[in-house]
Amino acid sequence: MELILYQRDTCHLCDLALAVLAEARAPDFESVFIDDEDALEARYGLRVPVLREHVGGTELDWPFDVDAVRAFLGME
Repeated sequence: MELILYQRDTCHLCDLALAVLAEARAPDFESVFIDDEDALEARYGLRVPVLREHVGGTELDWPFDVDAVRAFLGME
């Protein structure tokens, strides 16, 4: 499973999301910062942090908790 976490450089919600992902023991993921990326800013600007499963394209928007992450990843 290829995961991407869309986030911003200075985003306290993104920091919280990282902690939730760690607690959920999510597999490795790529962090993509949307700052200064017009297309990503337009798509995710008000939604970050967003966890995306790259192949299927499904997305989990903030706010999410450990249970939501595990369900999203099929870890239950």
